[in-house]
Amino acid sequence: MPAYLELQEGTKGISGHAKENEMDSQQNKEMILREYQLFQAGDIEGLLQFFADDVEWVGVPTEFMPFSGHYHGKQEVRQFFAEMGNAQEAEQFEPQEAIAEGDKVVVTGQSRWIVKATGQSYDNPWVHIFTIRDGKIVRFQQFNDTAAGRDAFMPADMTLRDKDSDASLLH
Repeated sequence: MPAYLELQEGTKGISGHAKENEMDSQQNKEMILREYQLFQAGDIEGLLQFFADDVEWVGVPTEFMPFSGHYHGKQEVRQFFAEMGNAQEAEQFEPQEAIAEGDKVVVTGQSRWIVKATGQSYDNPWVHIFTIRDGKIVRFQQFNDTAAGRDAFMPADMTLRDKDSDASLLH
């Protein structure tokens, strides 16, 4: 075993977190899983109680998706949920695996959405990364299939050629 992986008695381990932080990680994970339950139940106000007032919400800006992008602060995150609810409806939203380490919780999942304006549906595998401090989410970052969402939100009168030529504008 390489020397840098060897642990000495009384050390904090590879991650640098002491044993007592394992409970904090577990509590963070449980908190995030409760939040997903609130989201699935439509309790956005209950969900927002877990966010810091100055939370940083990092999403990938996606053409045609009115709620995609970055939001700052609890009020803007509330706006995100309102815009998302106005634009699409969940057929499926399923967190699948949650991993916690220190102040981070990473959750993978699968969702399927119906876009209200177009009637199109799309599958959306996702990864959410939460950073938690003092029992509040201070940062949320998401990774998802932006192409599937863009295509489902794309206006019906836009041709495939238009779509392909505009794709270069996203990079």
